Amino acid sequence: MAGSVNKVILIGNLGADPEVRTTPSGQQVATLSLATSRNYKDREGNRREETEWHRVVVWNQLAELAQRYLAKGRKVYIEGRLQTRSWDDAQTGQKKYTTEIIADQMTFLDSGQGGQGAQGGGYGGGGGGGYGGGGQSGGGGQGGGGYGGGGGQGGGYGGGHAQQRGGGGPSQAPSTPSPGPQGGPPAGNDPGFYDDDDIPF
Repeated sequence: MAGSVNKVILIGNLGADPEVRTTPSGQQVATLSLATSRNYKDREGNRREETEWHRVVVWNQLAELAQRYLAKGRKVYIEGRLQTRSWDDAQTGQKKYTTEIIADQMTFLDSGQGGQGAQGGGYGGGGGGGYGGGGQSGGGGQGGGGYGGGGGQGGGYGGGHAQQRGGGGPSQAPSTPSPGPQGGPPAGNDPGFYDDDDIPF
């Protein structure tokens, strides 16, 4: 649909260490529990803080970076998109839903490991079709710069091209990333990939 936007920008702190796993197809994925907060005054004029928790998913080499450099309490900048998925509960048979942020850019904001930044679907994840497939996967297409990332189309998990940021701000991601699979997550649903214990309700 023309003229629509699905973009999320968050700055927050991790509430737990990243949960990293490998899919049956060999791709790495990390789930982050990210807290953001806002301050406001209640009716009596007292200052209050409200915390919101976000489930963030990163793929491939972004997941590897999360595993290496992120830990509970670290501050991180995330850019990505919202995606809602559904599954049938194995015990009740009811359909359940969860909404996640699929991150395609991640910047470490505190000094824990020197502040690292990265963009793209794991430095070279071209497009991917998401769970349902449909996009072009692999490192084809336009784009280029940075850690081997061809652009690709399809906008699946971890789509986009990888690049380093120039100019000021936090220092960049390690200059020698380990090779890893390119593209988004596996096309087609993988019922063994998420278990019900990971769902926050």
